[in-house]
Amino acid sequence: MPSQRTVRTPVVKGLRRGLWLAALALLATGCAEREGAEQAASRVAQSLEEAARPAPARSPVGLALEVDNGVPASLKVKAGETFFINQIDLRAAISTSVDQGVNGLRTAGDFASLAWQGVELADDDRSLAANMDGTFTRRRFYRGAQWMEQPSVFTVQPVNAEGRATGKALVLRLGSEDKRKSNDDFFIRRLRAIQWTHNCRSAKDCTGASNFTEEALVEVRNARTGATPFTLSADTRALRLDWSARQGASYLIPVEQVHNPTWGYGFSIDIKALTPPRADGTYAPGSAVTFQMTLRDGAGKPLHPAGSLPTYFEFLSGQIQSGIEYYRGFSEPAATYYRRKHRERNFSVSFIGPAHRIQPLRNIVELESFLGPDDVISIATPERDGVLAQASLVPPANDTFGGAYDPSHAGWFAPVSDTWTHQLPANAEPGTYRVTVKARRVYLGEDLPASRTVEIQVGTTQHTEATLTTGKCDTCHVQGGELGQVLHATDDRATCTTCHAPLSFELEGPVAVRTHFVHSRGRFDAPLEKCSSCHLSQESTQRTSKAACLSCHKSYPDSHVEKFGPIEHLYVGGGRESFQQCTGSCHKTHPGSGF
Repeated sequence: MPSQRTVRTPVVKGLRRGLWLAALALLATGCAEREGAEQAASRVAQSLEEAARPAPARSPVGLALEVDNGVPASLKVKAGETFFINQIDLRAAISTSVDQGVNGLRTAGDFASLAWQGVELADDDRSLAANMDGTFTRRRFYRGAQWMEQPSVFTVQPVNAEGRATGKALVLRLGSEDKRKSNDDFFIRRLRAIQWTHNCRSAKDCTGASNFTEEALVEVRNARTGATPFTLSADTRALRLDWSARQGASYLIPVEQVHNPTWGYGFSIDIKALTPPRADGTYAPGSAVTFQMTLRDGAGKPLHPAGSLPTYFEFLSGQIQSGIEYYRGFSEPAATYYRRKHRERNFSVSFIGPAHRIQPLRNIVELESFLGPDDVISIATPERDGVLAQASLVPPANDTFGGAYDPSHAGWFAPVSDTWTHQLPANAEPGTYRVTVKARRVYLGEDLPASRTVEIQVGTTQHTEATLTTGKCDTCHVQGGELGQVLHATDDRATCTTCHAPLSFELEGPVAVRTHFVHSRGRFDAPLEKCSSCHLSQESTQRTSKAACLSCHKSYPDSHVEKFGPIEHLYVGGGRESFQQCTGSCHKTHPGSGF
């Protein structure tokens, strides 16, 4: 490869020649034309200086690798790019009519050779919503097996058609599930097994069930800062993936290198208000405000034609070439913390305000709201919740979920617009209102979330801000784990409240519930009882409810069982009552809270 000096020399010579010609042009002009010639010479010099600068280096592209039941997913990538491994998902599963926990995985399936010693039931949960056939599903989550607990290593080796190496092997350290170490290569590491009971008689009774799935999962993602970059030679045809916990059995991931793809890597979202504000830049209470989104690749190229987005059927049938993703829950069930929430891939729009009233939402949003005629769902009202919040799925929930319940799936074929409208109530409180779009794109091996928030002023030009009662997330969320990288790729936590309300079919929606649960089960560095690690004041810890306490604690005293009932829900403790404040007089302090 030529040295930088060798590359730059002809450009520098060209620059000097260009300046000399510009000088001659200046001398050749009369006085009246001299000013214009000077400007022309300046423009020539500027252009040549810009040409002499080396092009900015492109950031490496994070690749997502997947193996399901021993079968690797083929990988298409853009030829000539630089990459790093950002995500690996492995899954092994068997079906059985016998209730044996996950013991069947010890002897059958892709993970039968793993060290299963020590595996034990950690949590179990039952769905509150019935299946299509009227039965219910129970999920049991298992942890503690040696292959889950002991540090292990992935090795990724590019190879040609004959299996010979075409580049250096990448060694990726998974680390320990419970404790982070400085040499971990991924911020998120989750290894577990799950037993699914598909035909329970009721939400509480699985007697006589005969339809079980046992599965084991490896989820590592969000590469730590400093991930090893690599390129693929033109003769690379596969990536050979080895896992030290499963020695002697490689996965061979087919690779196709695509030249001149239609779109580039990267993902961004633009939002603009189509409804013009008043002369002072504000919207009046009672206004209907229409917005339009545009999804783009990293170079700014739109991923869809102006005015429309792909239909849900086009997504399900694999017709979306630009990588736009929609809800995948019908084929890829997710469970908070335990199973592939990153692959649920919700595409949502939210609206909340005024900002200074943003607070946790505790009133349950019914399934009927998702199936109703309105594309935009009312999540919270000022009269009931103290803040206005509205949300919509893309495509709208009444088409996405309504299409699932409709035998003809008509909603899945419905046109999808890139515009939507929020109706401000006539009594909308003046302040700043926030509009957020969150989506995910999977394109040529890159699995990438993106979020965008814009603000409008309602009834006043005075900007208002949210006051959050928790913070300090960046104490731990660093080096690839920043909130702007994980989850929905936003560090603006005030925008999370709208969508993360309790849903009748997913009570664990609220951010507080998920934060408590995930950090009580995962790699949290501080003592769990130290509330001050995240909470900014003692007052913010004093609203007691089942959801607040039992999203972290797995049990409570017999006196509480007698008064409030047994623990029946993995994430929030109970049912719809879980968000009601238990008492205003007890639990004013938490032992070891740091306050």
